[in-house]
Amino acid sequence: MLGLLGALVAGAPAAAPSPRAPHVRAVTVVPAAAGSTTALSGYAIRSTAEVSDAAALVSAPGYRTNGWHPAGPRSTVLAALVADGTHPDPFYSTSQQRIPAAAFTVPWWFRAEFTVADTSTRTYLDFSGVVSAADVFVNGKQVATASAVAGAYTHHELDVTELVRAGANAVAFRIQPNDPRKNLTMGWLDWLQPPPDQNMGIVRDVLVRRGGRVALRDAHVVTSLAMPSPASADLTVKAKVRNESAEDVTAAVSGTIGSGIAFRREVPLRAHETKTVAFTPADTPQLHLDRPRVWWPAGMGAQELYELDLTVTVPESGSGSGSVVSDRTRRGFGIRSVQAPLNKDGARQYSVNGRPLLIRGAGWSPDELLRWDPAYAEDRLAYARDLGLNTLRLEGHLEQDEFFDLADRYGILTLPGWQCCTKWEGEVNGTEAGEGWTAADYPVAKASMAAEAARLRDHPSVISFLIGSDFAPDTEIERGYVDALKAADWPTPVIPAAAAKSAPLTGASGMRMPGPYEWVPPGYWYDKREGGATGFNSETSAGPDIPTLDTLRRMMSPAELTSLWKDPAAPQYHRSPSRTYATLKLYDDALSARYGAPRSLEDYVATAQLAQYENVRAQYEAYARNATDASKPSTGVIYWMFNSGWTSLHWQLVDRYLDQNGAYFGAKKANEPLHVQYSYDDRTVAVVNRRTTAVSGLTARVSLFNTDGTQKYDRTVTGLAVGADGAKAVALTLPASVDGLSATHLARLVLTDAAGREVSRNVYWLSTRRDVLDYTESDWYHTPTTAYADLTGLRSMAQAAVSATATTSTGGDAPSTSTTVVTVRNTGTGNTPALLTDLHLVDGKDTPVLPVQWSDNQISLWPGESATLTATYRTADLHGSAPRIRISGWNTPTATVPAT
Repeated sequence: MLGLLGALVAGAPAAAPSPRAPHVRAVTVVPAAAGSTTALSGYAIRSTAEVSDAAALVSAPGYRTNGWHPAGPRSTVLAALVADGTHPDPFYSTSQQRIPAAAFTVPWWFRAEFTVADTSTRTYLDFSGVVSAADVFVNGKQVATASAVAGAYTHHELDVTELVRAGANAVAFRIQPNDPRKNLTMGWLDWLQPPPDQNMGIVRDVLVRRGGRVALRDAHVVTSLAMPSPASADLTVKAKVRNESAEDVTAAVSGTIGSGIAFRREVPLRAHETKTVAFTPADTPQLHLDRPRVWWPAGMGAQELYELDLTVTVPESGSGSGSVVSDRTRRGFGIRSVQAPLNKDGARQYSVNGRPLLIRGAGWSPDELLRWDPAYAEDRLAYARDLGLNTLRLEGHLEQDEFFDLADRYGILTLPGWQCCTKWEGEVNGTEAGEGWTAADYPVAKASMAAEAARLRDHPSVISFLIGSDFAPDTEIERGYVDALKAADWPTPVIPAAAAKSAPLTGASGMRMPGPYEWVPPGYWYDKREGGATGFNSETSAGPDIPTLDTLRRMMSPAELTSLWKDPAAPQYHRSPSRTYATLKLYDDALSARYGAPRSLEDYVATAQLAQYENVRAQYEAYARNATDASKPSTGVIYWMFNSGWTSLHWQLVDRYLDQNGAYFGAKKANEPLHVQYSYDDRTVAVVNRRTTAVSGLTARVSLFNTDGTQKYDRTVTGLAVGADGAKAVALTLPASVDGLSATHLARLVLTDAAGREVSRNVYWLSTRRDVLDYTESDWYHTPTTAYADLTGLRSMAQAAVSATATTSTGGDAPSTSTTVVTVRNTGTGNTPALLTDLHLVDGKDTPVLPVQWSDNQISLWPGESATLTATYRTADLHGSAPRIRISGWNTPTATVPAT
């Protein structure tokens, strides 16, 4: 059964249909050690419509599962059926429409077995992540009902000690169908075409927990950094101890933090009594730390982490005078301070460890089938850091524990919160989808909040919880959330909504959600209105993000690809189920008006990369430029979105297969640590410094060229200095007009340091005719453009001759990693630059090697100029092939060179 899980690798096509195993067994060996937790290794699943046996039989050890399907330990129904070949790969073309939704309108059985050799210790089932609800049975007996096990985020601990026997044991979940409009679970809204099973299943580990007479629960560390200086910190260690026996007992709770801090206390407990134990600096002086190892976001410092190891022991049974371990737990945590007050303009301004930062983020999506692949998750987080992002927002779909562990390690801040417009906001979202709450929903919502607060509170990467998205909760719902957060010692700001809403207890959100979600020109971002660069915009982008041609050919049929570039009014299945985003017409109209009508699929994709590069770059650059303004500064921006959960045509900086296009490299350019940039509104050229120290002695050179490479303007400014932590310095303002400048022209910005080394280079394609926006007709998803910039002159650019040489090395500090160094040069003899030259690392079959991290890419070079770039990747992803570099560009013929 476990061998079939290989097909769950993110983005992999479904395996060819194979005969269903005659008898599917999922058996987990559970040790007896007190304090151990063992995840069920997988399930046998089947529709209740195909199982006539009673629950008592289905949940009995040894029940024959002939004709059942194997499922992984965290699996939706559809994920399992795709993995075993029952249904086609839903990520290609319209294959998902071939999967009958009627099969998922009845409950499904998830059945597993586990073995124990010793029943002298207690046994518990510990789980969350049931979508949407489940009746639970152990060894033929029902231990919980679907009314009790309801909601994807609620946490459940079921004591099954009296039912567990030595040898084989069985657990069965009868999973109820999911409807995100009716259940407090997960949904997809307009992000992608929703899976026909609506993600019903068990999407987090079900743990078999063993323990002795006294259980240890709810262990966590409350940290307090002595601000405004992080020179010292106080730690408070808390946990609950619960006497599971009918006799009084004195338990000893002892713990360590790292190798230098140890503490211990005896705790008397009456029969079945629960106590909260707290170790504070007042009674445990070693919990006051001088010079603590402080955790910082990426780019601001190191990601220091600590580990708490907590144990409870009880006297040994019988006449012995010794003690035995009854339970234990380990928790990682970090020490940092997060503040997010409202500034004078009412915008949320985050600071970490006393240093303010502009939130440069994007929206995270899990896999559409909620499949968890740790390597794939880590690859995406590595990409986020490579892009210079410091934050990911999770609107619902609150990821696995390992995701937050990775975010802690990579220094990526996270903004988790509840999802908009479904049942989560059914009481307050007006005419949006989602039904009103019943009396049963309030305790489920509060329990969900309590569970997620306990799960996330120790992660230093988590800097808030958004208890609303498009809407703020009403008083009753908010009170449940706030009480649950307070009880969990939640350490960071609680935000009532991602939109500009207020709630009675948590006040104004300090965030706004004005859009856009559809195409707008790059100049839009600089205006301090609508979605422009002011305040904290919690989700926004110019909508479509067309992937590379390699990715498009993996996800769409030939007929769909023809329609993609020829028919702007055609519905695009891989965009969204929303009527608002059904087509690419707004995007395609702008593309044709600004750049000229596409001539082929290849031309359409190349043009899209130009458009996405300039637009995404402008979005991040505008927010960076305005971050230090005295009036209405920008404080945060969340690009909507970072990635898609499937093969998509919109809302993604990173595509499904981790290929990188214009949107990716536009974001990477805009967010580089020391950056020279142009402003579309006032023509200023500024230097933004995101480093932690100020810099001086900089030189900025700005040159303007016609598309034939003729230089029409050139100015150099020396002696520039700029402060740290996002400060900016304006170098110059370009003139409103330049003699002889063509309607379409290029701007080259080069920043060098005091030693003359190039530290930032940025090339823009501009027009003497500006895009014109009609703000009077703005709506929630875009602002119409009534006149377009003229960039059609790019089509008349001569071909540029580009050469490249590449070498590859393997080993060093990371023996599983290879590094390819590429020197690319414009060898042309005239004046024409090579615009947006793209390098792709490919294998012997011309297939992109992914993931890959480039030092820079999609660069523009003038004749005689060269650049040396590096690509880092896993050697195994070459699959034994020799690496090659494919070179292409706007006006560069495609060529491939060896990189051995």
